[in-house]
Amino acid sequence: MKRIFSLTIMLLAGSFLHAQTDSIKNIVVADTLKMDSIPIGYLDTALRITNLNPYFTLHVDSILNYEFNINRDNKEFFWFLLNSPVGVRIGKNDGNLYVKAEKALFKTGRLKYDIPYRVQLGVQNLHNPTERIDTAFTILFYSTEVIVSKLKPSTSSTLTVEEGDSIQFRIQCEEGSFPIEQISINSSMPLANFIAPKTCNDEFKWVVPFGIFKENDTARQKIVIIDFIGADKFYNKDTSSIRVILKPGINYPMRNQVHQRVYDEMFYYIQNMKLTFYVVSSSVKKTKNTRTYFDIGSSSTALAGTIISTTATKGSSAENIGKIMPSVGLTLIPVKEGVAPNKVQEQNTATQVRAEVRRLEYVLSENRLSGERDIEVLIKTKRLQDEIRKSKLQFVDLPMVEFDEKFSEADADKYFQDPKVNKKYKLKVQ
Repeated sequence: MKRIFSLTIMLLAGSFLHAQTDSIKNIVVADTLKMDSIPIGYLDTALRITNLNPYFTLHVDSILNYEFNINRDNKEFFWFLLNSPVGVRIGKNDGNLYVKAEKALFKTGRLKYDIPYRVQLGVQNLHNPTERIDTAFTILFYSTEVIVSKLKPSTSSTLTVEEGDSIQFRIQCEEGSFPIEQISINSSMPLANFIAPKTCNDEFKWVVPFGIFKENDTARQKIVIIDFIGADKFYNKDTSSIRVILKPGINYPMRNQVHQRVYDEMFYYIQNMKLTFYVVSSSVKKTKNTRTYFDIGSSSTALAGTIISTTATKGSSAENIGKIMPSVGLTLIPVKEGVAPNKVQEQNTATQVRAEVRRLEYVLSENRLSGERDIEVLIKTKRLQDEIRKSKLQFVDLPMVEFDEKFSEADADKYFQDPKVNKKYKLKVQ
């Protein structure tokens, strides 16, 4: 019985050992197969994020919940973000990313559409400072609602300018969903001498040219509508209009030339009038001298005859001559009227010419330009033209004397300013 029992035990032990040996062999074979399927030198010991998503897109007024996972226990690690936009945060203990894109943030400008925000993501072991991950992901917000950007000129909607003036203002933009990329211009009349804005914050400049109003135009103003059209990359457009009221202006360079021409014309006309006065006055003076000689001669003859007749011997020839000489003196009077008649008309003409010269000199000095942009240039020019026309009509029958080698401007001015001449033609008030 003992042998049988011992043999039974041995058989059972052998069977057990054989089974154990087969089991070990199967394990070794299985482990060998596993080792063959794993690359040589690979050990999953580095800290890593197993579900990192590098790019998120999120609609406005929506919420994002995304949990990052690592190949470690989250209890031993700390999650954090760097440079995160408003509304983006992460759970420091579980790595849960939470984003809430509120529409108010976009209206206030704290968030913007279609701009990729790069966010730095980090995870740190609380007990081992060297065990850490620093990576990044990108988040972009979008909206299906399109807000068109608007143009805002830095001036009022209505401007009033004159010809020759200029207007200048800046085209500003109120940004919407997409910024304005180009600006074009459309106007109700062709424009010239202008600088057009291309993008936001560019300036519009326009120098209003002369010639918009013609000589036969009855309208005292014209209206020009300038449309500024802005478009974004999707060709969404916004239009802003400026109403420009144009009024007739003064072309100062041209008007100054016209005034100078009329001014010179009056100046030379005055000089000719002075020369005419010089000639007429000289003629009157010459006639007066001749008449004076006749008067002195007749008086001297009559006086000499009286003296001779009273002092001569009675009955002598001297007495007879003395009686004849007073009659000779009386005879010279009609001869004087025939040789040198009194020029009353010439005297009056000289007086009128001198008075006209004085008046025109005063008008000329009063209508000089006060500068290059004298606002009364048109009035002064017309006044000079009217005075010249009126003076020429007044002395239309007076032959004007031209300057030549015999007469010069210096002689005419010297004679006109002579104190004796001024005294002679000066009006006397009694």
